[in-house]
Amino acid sequence: MTSPDASPTVPDRPDLRADCGSCFGLCCAALPFARSQDFARDKSAGTPCHNLQDDFGCGIHTRLRDEGYRGCTVFDCFGAGQKISQVTFEGVSWRERPESARAMFDVFPAMRQLHELLWYLNEVLELPRARPVHRDARRALDDIERLTRADAEELLTTDVPAIRGDVNTLLLKASDLVRAEVPGRKKNHRGADLVGARLRDANLRGAALRGALLIAADLTGADLRFADLIGADLRDARLDGADLTGSIFLTQAQLNAARGDHATKLPPGLTRPAHWAA
Repeated sequence: MTSPDASPTVPDRPDLRADCGSCFGLCCAALPFARSQDFARDKSAGTPCHNLQDDFGCGIHTRLRDEGYRGCTVFDCFGAGQKISQVTFEGVSWRERPESARAMFDVFPAMRQLHELLWYLNEVLELPRARPVHRDARRALDDIERLTRADAEELLTTDVPAIRGDVNTLLLKASDLVRAEVPGRKKNHRGADLVGARLRDANLRGAALRGALLIAADLTGADLRFADLIGADLRDARLDGADLTGSIFLTQAQLNAARGDHATKLPPGLTRPAHWAA
């Protein structure tokens, strides 16, 4: 049995990375948040955050964590914001055309989910070991790409959960193909409650961790190479010295929610968060 390919798995798709300068502050206006350790105050859906400026910039962008808005630093729209702003609504903001605000805000969650699926499908196409599902992944990607360029009415009537279900089947197959090449027995912690778990130096190479609750788990020095981390909740998880090389379906938002240090090994294309220990 050969080792899995240690090739880059993070898609090189600028359009699937948030470009706040091309967005009408949709995450700051469309989405609700509740006062908690992640947000300093309550905000209802469709109500602009009090920190949102006239140019759609954030008035406390450089101080979000200090001001109690950690949740903003870990949110990722996968480029959905600029797609809606510049394509769906052709560059005309909800402030310029207030009657469009409701539709623009309502379509944002659906577009974000579709862009997230595009991100994962692009990653599948970067995984040599997932070649048996590349054709289906390419077909699904093309279909979703076309849908994201539809008008707001069509997007609002789209059965996004059904699309997610179909894509999830592909992602599971891709995960199995990649992880099958990891020698030895692999742990299955799919959907497991591992909140606060002591997993220091754990061998989780090729493990199934999709949807696992790893909040505040101690993964210091853990071997997470080629682990499937899709949907894993890594809020406040300790990743100091952990090896995430080749891990699949890991996103920047998950890393931003976690804690790590200079010794944490990341897949190519993902960056070390500024708040991590030096």
